[in-house]
Amino acid sequence: MTKIMDIASINRIIADINSASTLEALEELRVSALGKNGQITALMKSLGGLSQEEKKELGPLYNGYRRDTEQAIAARKDALEAEALNQRLASESLDMSLPAPATPRGSVHPVSQTMDELAEIFADMGFAVAEGPEIEDDWRNFSALNIPETHPARAMHDTFYFPNKDAEGRDMLLRTHTSPVQIRTMTSQEPPIRIIAPGRVYRSDSDATHTPMFHQIEGLVIDKGIHMGHLKWTLETFLKAFFERDDVVLRLRPSYFPFTEPSAEVDVGYTIVNGKRVIGGSGDDTDGGWMEVLGSGMVHPKVIANCGLDPDVWQGFAFGTGVDRLAMLKYGMDDLRAFFDGDYRWLGHYGFEALDVPTLSAGVGKGAGA
Repeated sequence: MTKIMDIASINRIIADINSASTLEALEELRVSALGKNGQITALMKSLGGLSQEEKKELGPLYNGYRRDTEQAIAARKDALEAEALNQRLASESLDMSLPAPATPRGSVHPVSQTMDELAEIFADMGFAVAEGPEIEDDWRNFSALNIPETHPARAMHDTFYFPNKDAEGRDMLLRTHTSPVQIRTMTSQEPPIRIIAPGRVYRSDSDATHTPMFHQIEGLVIDKGIHMGHLKWTLETFLKAFFERDDVVLRLRPSYFPFTEPSAEVDVGYTIVNGKRVIGGSGDDTDGGWMEVLGSGMVHPKVIANCGLDPDVWQGFAFGTGVDRLAMLKYGMDDLRAFFDGDYRWLGHYGFEALDVPTLSAGVGKGAGA
């Protein structure tokens, strides 16, 4: 009789479980059946006072009650949770036509973008990219480039020297230009040579247009029969591609650099538009003028000889300019110091999207920050 009543009680418990309408109600039924003082828990505890014969008979039965109850609770819980999820999905919606919410994002620094633009332009003209260490020895940075011992560039107030010398007794310093890369290339590769050398350089100077660390790019061509005409064509092609204007006009002025002979400063014509200088135009108009952008010249025969090459056989030209200055001219910045402040607002204004990869077909200036 007791056995039948217990079965009926279990059936009622399972029926109540199957009809539970909320997860809270289901939890109350679980506690009343399987909790510390639950009905099924009480049955399991009663086994301790029974004989061995009764335990053998009732033990599997009571375990079956508990198993069936647990399975019913798990099944009803899954059903209630699925029902709740379906209701939530039916009531919630996303308008995919709305713009995405504003989220913090990074941007490509104008210097990095300009570096990529320069590499793309010169790669199209057959130049390879060469690199060298930023800590250089005195010979590659000065002596091999025909810079005399008394030259002001060697002074402590212009150059960052290290206290220790290298194994050969040479002074060590932070390179003041990327020209040592040209020396390393000429001493390690057989001509013909056609490279650009971009990178960081260091000089003891700081104001609105100078910083102790800045970026420079230099070009070098070593071959037979090279002359100034090749240099002018290269620079003209480069500047037209970089500024994306066909009316870029160059003016070469005689100058002096220890490592080139003859040497020339390169000016580019500009016009005044809305009070700002814009590259392009003849430079002689009343609303424009000339602006210096490059230093260049034919590689000095002594530099070629210092690198172990015969200057009677090999000739070449070299040029160099500041990457930061080119970025300022192209993208309308007026203070070089802001390049290194890390101001998120400045980077957000002048930065580039990560996918704005410069190509000559799509335009190297595509994607400038608004």
